Amino acid sequence: MKNTGDEKTVQIPGFRFAGVSAGIKPSGENDLALVYSERPAVTAGLFTTNRVKAAPVKLALRRIASRRGQAVIINSGNANACTGRQGLRDAEEINTVTAKELGISPGLVYVSSTGVIGTPLPVEKIRNALPRLIKRLSPLSLNDAASAIMTTDTFAKVCSREVRIGGKTGTIAGIAKGSGMICPRMATMLCYIFTDISVRPGALDRSLREAVNRSFNRLTVDNDMSTNDTVMIMANGLLGNKPITSRSAYYRRFSNALNEVTYSLAKMIARDGEGATKPVEITVRGAAKESDAEKAAMAIAGSMLVKTAIYGKDPNWGRIMAAVGRSGAAISEEKIDIYINKVKVVSRGAGTGRDKSAGSIFKDGEVAITVDLNAGRETARVLTCDLTEEYIRINAHYRT
Repeated sequence: MKNTGDEKTVQIPGFRFAGVSAGIKPSGENDLALVYSERPAVTAGLFTTNRVKAAPVKLALRRIASRRGQAVIINSGNANACTGRQGLRDAEEINTVTAKELGISPGLVYVSSTGVIGTPLPVEKIRNALPRLIKRLSPLSLNDAASAIMTTDTFAKVCSREVRIGGKTGTIAGIAKGSGMICPRMATMLCYIFTDISVRPGALDRSLREAVNRSFNRLTVDNDMSTNDTVMIMANGLLGNKPITSRSAYYRRFSNALNEVTYSLAKMIARDGEGATKPVEITVRGAAKESDAEKAAMAIAGSMLVKTAIYGKDPNWGRIMAAVGRSGAAISEEKIDIYINKVKVVSRGAGTGRDKSAGSIFKDGEVAITVDLNAGRETARVLTCDLTEEYIRINAHYRT
């Protein structure tokens, strides 16, 4: 088992959580999660940009315009994607029955799904499990909800931060699932974030977009984008602080804490990449523009040749140079420096002869690749992992 995220029990005032087995997964593992806020919360969300969207995403895109929410029900084991009109009716039915059981408006309920594409959603199993799921709602069950949304994940991903706002201490906590089909563009997996801090809708939406752009949008495991990707945040305001706006003195403090939560969750996903043995953090600095730094970093992170070299503990910097060169970033070959785990393997575009030293410090822990373009002051960080035979095994037999 790989290292997990936050081990402590996290509580967010006004939020309750649950996770149970509805029998969707043949394994009998928990596969149905529920999040409930004691009162309606300001809500923001980002969703897959894949033009093939799962039914629950289509429904959520309609709901999110209200910027309000009170509950999210999430199933794993079935994506309810490419299921036609029946799939949309099934998502709406789960939405309606969940709202009825909770005694709230259907417009305050969001539905999410993850798992196998193209299989009808087992609505009756979910309906039958709902009373038991609601009965188990507890402020102490965030980890149960995190476990219930996993598919090929090897550990539940949970992260939290405390923030001082106006003399009071608020909490931001998030759960995520993601291991494969991880590729940037707005959102890259399922992630749900909760806070008791009061935040205005516009400020919450802006801060979420900023956080996603610096974390989940700079994360890749296999360059494949899901049909169900969702990132949502709910702020119920129970802290009682003066609502944060984009111009508030506390906006940056809130946003920085949210950035820490999303980046930590993104690092967990990279660590838990399907079949991965090493998480990789790539930093490109010294770019003339941030977009150039991001292009170069993403090209390195997405290179199958770089990822397999890392798995083989081969400090093959030539593959890194090639990726930078084809990235579309403005670069000068003769200015580039490359470091692998702080060992300088390239200086001004040429090898330093220290490949053996770099290779000797490859471990099963995190690998750090730093590329200095020496062309400006802008920087970008991207997360990925190595590529192994196990990735092929997992995905060759995902349904069989």
